[in-house]
This record gives sequence, structure tokens and C-alpha cells, in this order.
Amino acid sequence: MKRYFIHLAYNGSRYCGWQIQPDMLTVQSELERCLSLKLGQPINVTGCGRTDTGVHARNYYAHFDTEKSLDNCEDLAYRLNMFLPRDIVVYRIYEVPAEFHARFDAVSRTYHYYLTQHKNPFHLEDAYYLYGDLNVEAMQQAADSLFDYTDFTSFSKLHTQVKTNDCKIMEAQWFRQNDLLVFRIKADRFLRNMVRAIVGTMLEVGKGRLNVEGFRSVIEKKDRCSAGESVPAHALFLEDVEYPPLA
Repeated sequence: MKRYFIHLAYNGSRYCGWQIQPDMLTVQSELERCLSLKLGQPINVTGCGRTDTGVHARNYYAHFDTEKSLDNCEDLAYRLNMFLPRDIVVYRIYEVPAEFHARFDAVSRTYHYYLTQHKNPFHLEDAYYLYGDLNVEAMQQAADSLFDYTDFTSFSKLHTQVKTNDCKIMEAQWFRQNDLLVFRIKADRFLRNMVRAIVGTMLEVGKGRLNVEGFRSVIEKKDRCSAGESVPAHALFLEDVEYPPLA
């Protein structure tokens, strides 16, 4: 049995997230359907993590196992792209050691959340339009406080089946990118809905409804009801996933 990684990207607007769900269109279901047809056998794909309904991925990784030896992965990627919907693209397919795992061997994930403070018809699907002034300096101070914590229960979707709500934050930064305000966050793992809940709560800081100490208090309460509302999914992108070097 050989294991292959797939490096892909997708626009999540049409999809109910990455993971297969009954009677729902998902990225995983489309990828498995196309791979199974091209390889002439049932193929199960394991992704590097979940993305929620409407969330996009600029860089996503998944793996699949097959008894076939794929002699021309570049050609398979080309043929898959001819068959996949136009909102999913495969960049590369390559063989990895049989024990290398797309989810469990990832050492970090990086997300970007995009905001526009001016009405712009060209950012309808990739940025959240929020009118009004924001105190970005205070929002950055709130972001800096994330490094002082590991338990992010307050920013997790309720009733998820995870063993721990601990995450190690590696980066948390607000910055300008042309006409957009962007929040970049990198961690070893993320809880469901975590980034959107963090951004929504930081926006309360930016609007002056919550101070930085109040933001800290939200985290310390470990109560989702104490945090702000989640911001819309369409402005969230999985930007990168990092792995240890292959031997």
C-alpha cells in the first residue's frame, strides 16, 4: 500500500465545509468522487483538518492510500483538475512515507481573516464589510494576550468531540493589506469556529465595547457565551499548513 499527499486549494462558498456529511456537498466528497473515478477504485481521503461551511483554503493538504503505484502524479493532477469543479484545484500529488499523516503530522496551521471598512463590490465573497472606525491598536493588544493562554474553550463551538481545548498560539497579528484589514493567526491546532469567535470578540475591543482586560476575562471564563459573536465564514481563509521535513 502506498500513500500519497495532495496539495490543493478551494473556494468554500458552495460547500458545507471540508468533511463529508450526509446529503451535503463538501470538498472531501467531491475530491473522493473524482479520485475514485480516475483511479478506478474506491478512494478515501484524509484531510489536514476541518474547515466550516463557506470557509476557503489557499493551501490544504490531504492524503490517500492505494495499492497502485502512481508513475505519473503530475498527469493525475492534471486529469483531476479537468474533472473537478472549477472552485477546487489540485496543485500537486506526491508520494510520502506510509506512516505520514495529513492531520496528525501537521505542526502548524495559519488562517487569515479579511475585513473591509469600505463598501467594495469586488470583496463581496472574500472579505467581511464592517462599517465604522476600529481601534486596531487595542485589537492588537488583545491579540498579544492570546499568547498567555492555552485553553480556548470560550472560542470553541459547543459540544464538539475533542479531548482538549488547548492550543498553542504561535502568531497573532493585525495588519493592512492594500485596502483590507487582515488578522493572521498561527497555532498548532484550532478548535471548531475558534478563529471566527476570536475575531468577533476582538472586534468588540476595536469598537470600544470591551477592553483588553475584558478580553482576557472572556478567555479565563472558559465559557462560549461570554465571547463575542462569530464573524461570517466567507472572509476566512486557511492560508498554510506546515509539516516537518520528509527524510
